Amino acid sequence: MTEASLSDLAPSHAAPAGWGDYLALLKPRVMSLVVFTGLTGLVCADTPMNPLMAAIAVLCIAVGAGASGALNMAYDGDIDALMRRTRGRPVAAGRIKAGDAAAFGVVLSGFSVMLMGLAVNLLAAGLLLFTIVFYAVIYTMGLKRRTPQNIVIGGAAGALPPVIGWAAASGHAPLNAWLLFAIIFMWTPPHFWALALNTGEDYANAGVPMMPVAKGAKSTRLQILIYSLILVPLATAPVFTRLGHMLYAAVAFGGGAAFLILAVRLWRSQAGERAEPGADGLYAVKPGAREARDLFAYSILYLTLLFAALLAEHAGGLIR
Repeated sequence: MTEASLSDLAPSHAAPAGWGDYLALLKPRVMSLVVFTGLTGLVCADTPMNPLMAAIAVLCIAVGAGASGALNMAYDGDIDALMRRTRGRPVAAGRIKAGDAAAFGVVLSGFSVMLMGLAVNLLAAGLLLFTIVFYAVIYTMGLKRRTPQNIVIGGAAGALPPVIGWAAASGHAPLNAWLLFAIIFMWTPPHFWALALNTGEDYANAGVPMMPVAKGAKSTRLQILIYSLILVPLATAPVFTRLGHMLYAAVAFGGGAAFLILAVRLWRSQAGERAEPGADGLYAVKPGAREARDLFAYSILYLTLLFAALLAEHAGGLIR
């Protein structure tokens, strides 16, 4: 869709962009999770690091994540304008031009990667650059509008921050760093598809082949269960590689059991099958879809607790 047609979709009374709109381009909620997992990777490396260099590394991860968000919104402004969940975004609403958002993202990308390379190390900078390119080009431009596997493959970008953090601290990326990557990678499909079961109409209207649109709700629920059955045992692996200790074990086993219960519950439900008459709110719960909402909400808590346990154990010196 052209920039002209995009402006036609935006409200004619859209206010001029303010600092809050540029902040929104960075997707701060997504950025906060990226910073948290990146910091966890940095601390789990158990490598002494100058506090200033550590702060710079985390800043670069945050800015790189924000740059990815800005580039994503610049390219997806046309479909964002068609979906209730995203139509208020700065580009979709016409408050920021797509070209300006893209320029903003490119500048932030260059700044974050160059600073990481100059102040920290080249491996971390290279991984950060790969993450930005993968999300903005491979996922946003190449996969999102073409395949229902978009979020599966594209999830690699969101899974890389702990590897970047680990590389920033130690200069290398060992198996345990990639184990953290694998946990986030396998967590992404059940987390995102649980939300998509409730917002499938948006994706259908925008022509995005998200899994519930392309394969149907029943198939999506089954795939959520399959990924959950892989994720939960995988999330216990750090206990056996000595990356995690007793606190992590309690979260991984106890929290994982709860995750599986919710996944089975969702699989047996009717989530995503039909809309409730008169329930047109953005997050209105459809018949049988409470199970999808519950798994989506719990998945955020589950991943947060896993990484918080690792962060507490390594920062507190509980790992020997």
